[in-house]
Amino acid sequence: MGFLAFIVLGLIAGAIAKAIMPGESGGGWFTTLILGVVGAVVGGWLGSLLFNAPLQNFWSLQTWALAIGGALVVLLLWGLLTGRRKD
Repeated sequence: MGFLAFIVLGLIAGAIAKAIMPGESGGGWFTTLILGVVGAVVGGWLGSLLFNAPLQNFWSLQTWALAIGGALVVLLLWGLLTGRRKD
């Protein structure tokens, strides 16, 4: 998969993950892009490590599931790290 396709995959996966995650999640489109790309990398790494299923083809359902799953994990961690505490 090319670099531009990976960026597009990350942006869309990040936006889908943001829509799936409950609650208010901050950040604009650039934060979504960064978290989505990081999530796609994490999802591809975990997929290849656990299931021997790396990110290969842009149009593969497996690729999208791994990228969105990875983006969900990254968004969850991001929310835990940057969440506001109520005293």
